[in-house]
Amino acid sequence: MRLRGYRILVRMAACVSLAGAVLSLAGCSGSVIESPSAQAEYGCMDDSKACIDQRQMVLKSLVSDKSRGWVKHPASAAAYASGVRMFAFKTEKQRLSCDELSSGRREAEGAPRVLRSPQAQGLTPAQVSRGIMFADEVSRELTREAQRRCRV
Repeated sequence: MRLRGYRILVRMAACVSLAGAVLSLAGCSGSVIESPSAQAEYGCMDDSKACIDQRQMVLKSLVSDKSRGWVKHPASAAAYASGVRMFAFKTEKQRLSCDELSSGRREAEGAPRVLRSPQAQGLTPAQVSRGIMFADEVSRELTREAQRRCRV
């Protein structure tokens, strides 16, 4: 059951990533930085091929952003529910600086609060729950990575 939920979350993350990247890249040729308008692009969270492709595209865009500007920008509840940002932190943890690891850990620890806030209106209880579980997992991983490499 836990593995199935994780697979769904990964598929959701991939879907949301593609949507954001398609919409963000349509207007410019730079990297995707999560602005308020870009956050709305995380709204596609079903398991359709189009949504999965969208989330994958956003994830690829975040991971390929050499400046990692997205790390310092706040995220929406939909971004946490989709799992894309948390998956980007998880994927990039070995390449993140100690400061970025700290920011990611704080963000992962704060994601449950955002997912339980009025900002999360429109998300299903299952989406909120999966987002919280994944954020907890990513927080633990980023903490371990920081303890391994950084002066904590």
